[in-house]
Amino acid sequence: MAKILVVDDNSLVVRTSVRILVSAGYEVVTAMNGADGLLALDAASLPDCIVLDVDMPRLTGPEMAREMVKHDHGQEDIPILLVSGRPDLATIADQVGTPYFLSKGEPDYARLVLAKLDEILNETQRPPGPSASRG
Repeated sequence: MAKILVVDDNSLVVRTSVRILVSAGYEVVTAMNGADGLLALDAASLPDCIVLDVDMPRLTGPEMAREMVKHDHGQEDIPILLVSGRPDLATIADQVGTPYFLSKGEPDYARLVLAKLDEILNETQRPPGPSASRG
């Protein structure tokens, strides 16, 4: 199953997200701010998607996304699901360059985040190229 990096400074949100994602069969890695999120990207294999909060200390979600592009180690290709309770979330998502965003205030957030991840992964997963089938 896909690997998801959850980056959020709210420990309750992180614990809830882990519970939701693991129960759906995802492998989950967490970070408590954008700076730690970048360290997590450098420490292991890249995730298939990042669930990224907007407002965090040390490095915000949008700042983390900009740093991922600067690193240019494949991180710039990881799809980002931007999450926040901010009313201007769509504008921030547009500035970050992601079409994927979800309000944390949605009444059925757990179901919606799983549906959104399914959509993202279906859109962004590419079948293996010809060289992958060679032995």
